[in-house]
Amino acid sequence: MKVTFVGRDGERTTVSATAGDCLLDVAQAAGEPLEGTCEGQMACSTCHVIVEADDFARLPRAGHEEEDMLDLAAGATRTSRLACQITLDATLGDLTVRIPHEARNMRGR
Repeated sequence: MKVTFVGRDGERTTVSATAGDCLLDVAQAAGEPLEGTCEGQMACSTCHVIVEADDFARLPRAGHEEEDMLDLAAGATRTSRLACQITLDATLGDLTVRIPHEARNMRGR
């Protein structure tokens, strides 16, 4: 499967991923500026991404805890998700996500 990241500048980066991969791990391996401060424990919103509308409809719904964290994310939209909560699945197919303009990477990667 392929994941396409759309950077703040509009540049697209497409990488290969495997079913079962966590989107946050795929993004970080691709050098995308998603911090993931809480290391996937859903205690922050530093891995906030905006999922392409058509792709968003194919994802499982966000749980209440994730929705609460998205309330804290700068620039959240109706198709926002936390990358740490998206496990790639073969039935999902390819995925396109946008890195929000407000994304910060405190780790300096």
